[in-house]
Amino acid sequence: MSPAVVLLVLIYIVSLALLVFAATKKVDDFTFQPTNETTTDYVRTAFTNWKFVWVVIRSALVALTVTGLCLVIGLPVAFYIAKIAKPWARRGLIVAVLMPLWAGYLVKGYAWRALLRPAGQGSDGGFFNSVFGFTPGYSMTAVILALTYLWLPYMVLPIYSGLERLPPSLLDAAGDLGAKPGRTFVDVIMPMLVPSIAAGSIFTFSLSLGDYITPRLVTDGNFTMIGNLISNTLTSNQPLAAAFTLWPLIIIVVYLLAMKRAGAFESL
Repeated sequence: MSPAVVLLVLIYIVSLALLVFAATKKVDDFTFQPTNETTTDYVRTAFTNWKFVWVVIRSALVALTVTGLCLVIGLPVAFYIAKIAKPWARRGLIVAVLMPLWAGYLVKGYAWRALLRPAGQGSDGGFFNSVFGFTPGYSMTAVILALTYLWLPYMVLPIYSGLERLPPSLLDAAGDLGAKPGRTFVDVIMPMLVPSIAAGSIFTFSLSLGDYITPRLVTDGNFTMIGNLISNTLTSNQPLAAAFTLWPLIIIVVYLLAMKRAGAFESL
């Protein structure tokens, strides 16, 4: 597989190099097309204009929140499937976790838009408003809820895999030494799950950070993430859009380096 891997890596590196190169091209004031002149103005604007920097910060916070929620939900789900559920039921539960991935991305996005619809925008509103009498509406909360639902399986599966590799004898030994279930979970299970959690977080964080379709579907256009910023700028100023893409690239590289130290790549 080495030739194919080398080819893919080269294509990826060349693409990134072209991306950086495109960010330095000056746009013609009349045609709004990139010219052969070079400038660093667009990169400087992308990294110093507070309006754009705040969008990047907000996008990273949303991605971190989604990752945290996926961990809070996915950890007990994976633990139940791996250690508590009957062996004959585990396969069915894993299929149930993966089943949302079988549906189309846009179908799930529009489904969440219908669920979160406020009253006054179609009969009595969506499911949340009709059943609970409250809905977050089309807001940042809606984006976080939808992204958490979309990427939750990518957190459950690595944690489940890590729990499957956890020898039952360790849990028995902890119990024999007098450790309560909570102490066993904190001191025995969690340290060994750190690489699996880090691996799952790579998927949830990176997918959430770069998503721009869900924020469009579950908001009324009043919430912008870095992906939306790039998409909206692409038609009017391609070099500036290329400069914006350097933000998620840098964030993901830093995040991957941090997760590498946590042993994430051993569990991928």
